[in-house]
Parts: sequence; structure tokens; C-alpha cells
Amino acid sequence: MKKLAISLGIVSFLVCLITTNIYAGNEQRAGQAGASQLLLNPWARSSGLGSSNVASVSGLEAVQINVAGTAFTNKTELMFVRTNWFKGSDINVNAFGLTQKISETGAFSLSVVSLDFGNNQITTVDLPEGGIGNFHPQNTTIALSYANAFSNSIYGGMSVKIVNEAISDLSASGIALDAGIIYVTGIGKYKNDEKKTDNFRFGITLKNVGPTMKYKGDGLSFRGTPESSGVGMTVEQRSADCELPSTLEMGVSYDIPTVVKADSTSKDVKADQLLRLSTTFTSNSFTKDRFHFGLEYNIKNILLIRGGYSYETGVDKLETRIVAFTGPSVGASVQIPLNDNGSVFSLDYSYRATENFAGCHSIGARISL
Repeated sequence: MKKLAISLGIVSFLVCLITTNIYAGNEQRAGQAGASQLLLNPWARSSGLGSSNVASVSGLEAVQINVAGTAFTNKTELMFVRTNWFKGSDINVNAFGLTQKISETGAFSLSVVSLDFGNNQITTVDLPEGGIGNFHPQNTTIALSYANAFSNSIYGGMSVKIVNEAISDLSASGIALDAGIIYVTGIGKYKNDEKKTDNFRFGITLKNVGPTMKYKGDGLSFRGTPESSGVGMTVEQRSADCELPSTLEMGVSYDIPTVVKADSTSKDVKADQLLRLSTTFTSNSFTKDRFHFGLEYNIKNILLIRGGYSYETGVDKLETRIVAFTGPSVGASVQIPLNDNGSVFSLDYSYRATENFAGCHSIGARISL
């Protein structure tokens, strides 16, 4: 009990500490934050749910949604996902990483998310059509995370993310912190007896908190000749600092067993088929707040079908929408058992509807040992 109280105190202190760096924002600040790629969800399962699973996420995808969920890793999890971002724009998002259980209660995670913008022509004022070569923008986020199960009901974790953006003559780097907690509980009924089900979950996470970023490099300078002197010289412009797109997210989820398989003498209830409802509220520091709703149906832990909807004020009308996404998302997973110890190989897919282009398609593979 004493160890649990100390652990909870540490997590609570860290969450309170980093919240002091959050500044209230509004939709009029949309587009003013730096490193906005931190808001992108590159993973297939959670994006199919509309990112509504802050309270129920588990495994490697929890690094993006709520880092506390990585504590639910059984042993080892490897994952790779490729997203065709706004199909037709030639932009792809590659995400991969692993989560490893390093103790009975703790798990360590490493993930890398990279945006591929393809080759772009170098243009100048004198050569606006290009023809003098190509450049390849680089945009990478590396996350190192640790999560711990403080008890059978309370899970917490922290993540450090390193952000790097660069072109041939300009770059910026930054660091961001995430922290999250998940609380699990629930008592259900089976043949008029109370059974432990763990069917209710509550999660809260604070993400993308850190110092400002600033661009540096030769791309901020140019060669000019002031009229007053008539002498050519190099002029360097200053880059303004930009804040990170911090968010505070709170969510709940509830599991409804539709086909129950349990021994009447057991204190645990296991569902052969399960319906999971989830919802999350996101408070954005640089744009509108958002509500996320998700629904997932698990059939014998082999086939999982899911759908979601992300809502913010004005998203349902073209004239008031300030985001490319229209709200709906769908997805599915097929899990193939590898042995009797619970190891599985999974194929995941999700689709997010957009106003322009042909939506966002994510497909990935996961090995859980």
C-alpha cells in the first residue's frame, strides 16, 4: 500500500508539474503551433476508433493515445503501420516500434514516426518553375516511454518525444513530454453472482508539453544589395519561436460482454464476444476542442470491427469546417494465434473520411508475444 501511494504521488506530481506550461487556446490560434505532426495519429487501430480510446488503449499504440496503456503489454509487441495521408497528395506516414515488458509491472517502449513528402523541386525567385534539383523534407518523431502498473486497477506512464524537422538548408528540433493514467474497475453479474469484469475504464493524459521550437539554418538568409550602400551583403532573418500543440484528453470506456464464457465457480468473467464503447474529450491549446466516439466489436479475439466519429464545432458543415477530416472513421483487425501462450499476429486497417482527396488509409502488421 505504501509503495502504491508513493507511485501515485509521483505520477500526480509530474502531471501537475507539466500542466503549468499549458496556455489556454482557441480556434483563432489554429495553425500557429509548431510541430503540428504531433497531433497526427499514424496507428491503424486507434485511428479506426476516431482516437476515442484514451481509456482503453493498450500496447504500442498507447504511445500516441495514452502512454499509460503500454503497461498492458503482455511481453513483447512489434508493430509497423503505413498510412497514405490524404490519398492523392503523395504524402505517406510510416510508424514502427516495439514495447517490451521489463519487469512484472513495468514496460518500456520505443516508437518512430516519419512523414514522407517525396521529392520536391527546388525553386527560387529567379527560377519559380524549378529545374535545378530536388529536395526531400525530413520530419521525424522518436518517442521513449515507460509505463507501470501500480496496482490491478491503476496504470500510469510518461513519454519523452524528440521532434526533428529539416530541409536542405533549414531545420528545427524540439522535445515534448507526455503523461497519462488509466483506472480500471467493474463488477458484473453472472448467474445472479457478482463477478470481477474490469469492464469500466477511465483515462486522462496530457500530451506535447515542452519548450518552444525555433528554425535555424542558411535558409533564413539571402544575398542583397541595400540601396543606401550599393554594396552586396548577406542578410539573415530571425525565426520566431513556436509553441508545441499541447492537449489535455479525458476518456471513458465500457465493455459489454455479448457472449459470456465462464465457470460458475470463477471470480473472473471472460467474454467470447465483446462490445466496447469509448468516448474521449480533447482540449486543444491551438484549435477547437473535440469529442471522439468509438465502437468496437471483438469476435473471439480473432476478428475486431470498429468505427468512430470525431466531432468539433462546425465540422459537419463545409463553410465552417477548419479541418480536412469530416469526422467518420472505420477499421478492422484480423488476429491469427501463433501458439497456446497468447501470441498473435495481426493485420490492421483503418479509413478516415476527408473533405478533399480520397481519405486517409492506414494498414499495419503487429506481432504480440
